[in-house]
Amino acid sequence: MSTLNISPRNSFPVDAGLYRAAAEKDACGVAMLAQLDGRSSHKIVDLALTGLENLEHRGAAGADPDSGDGAGILIQIPDEFFRGVLDFKLPKRGCYAAGLVFIDDTDAAEQILRTNAEQLAKEEGLIVLGWREVPFDDSKIGAGAKAVMPRMLQLFVSSEKTELAGIELDRKTFFLRKRLGNLTGAYMPSLSARTIVYKGMLTSSQLRSFFPDLADPRISSALALVHARFSTNTFPSWPLAHPYRFIAHNGEINTVAGNRNWMKARESMLSSTILGGDISRAYPIGTANASDSASFDEVLELLHLGGRSLPHSVLMMIPEAWENDSNIDPAKRAFYEYHSCLMEPWDGPACV
Repeated sequence: MSTLNISPRNSFPVDAGLYRAAAEKDACGVAMLAQLDGRSSHKIVDLALTGLENLEHRGAAGADPDSGDGAGILIQIPDEFFRGVLDFKLPKRGCYAAGLVFIDDTDAAEQILRTNAEQLAKEEGLIVLGWREVPFDDSKIGAGAKAVMPRMLQLFVSSEKTELAGIELDRKTFFLRKRLGNLTGAYMPSLSARTIVYKGMLTSSQLRSFFPDLADPRISSALALVHARFSTNTFPSWPLAHPYRFIAHNGEINTVAGNRNWMKARESMLSSTILGGDISRAYPIGTANASDSASFDEVLELLHLGGRSLPHSVLMMIPEAWENDSNIDPAKRAFYEYHSCLMEPWDGPACV
């Protein structure tokens, strides 16, 4: 595989391998790295965090400069790391789901969460394998961020009877996560057999030191998505940091009120043979008081878990400007025309 040599700061990028300088596009605030051969390494995580730190100019802070608007990273499940730090056994790689959980910083809230997780997991055909308190170092974060910092746990679950793996397991954890959040008020940045999110009300330079996990060489991934937040439509909070479960977003979705209303109206008609059971147990699909990014991610998640690929789902939500394009391929036009009957565009100046 060809590698791209980063050119000096005062020179222009040059073609190398599959990279073409003429096709360069910038969207300040978000970055993604991927190992094209699919091999996981800690280097990808380290480079992504370095990229995030170089996005510091993009992130926002208030009068307290050490309380950031939000920063985070999405990586693949670090199986070797989890097997090394957990005091309980895990099924084979891919056959368990893990996720970060934010709750009120009280023992009572944690007990309610654990009790309900056991019961709801059983109802969804899942087993709670165990919990982990997430290590953190809050010595560098501001007073504002620290005052509203949640208690942070990681939840690990697997299928009860069969060895479900990957997206098939995610289709079950989707309902567990939605129901548990609705019942307890807990917020789960992720609960997946494929990816995990570390995020918070942090600046881009604080994420690496706040979560010591991220410095462990056993934390490896073939992809990493990072984001530095500067919101113009919501106040900062721990849950509203990016990445979400599938996306990081830079920009504004100007049609979001209509998009949310249409999704709410569709809930009475939703059904799926792939997701199984009564989908209404996951309602509302869109979380109240969420940001435009969070709402987009929730709908994208439903489309993807419902049987469509991620590219398919994204193009349903953000179609090309196809209607007046006389040069568009007829098959592509047919794709967009068909899906326009199912989903209106989530429109705005956005990088997703």
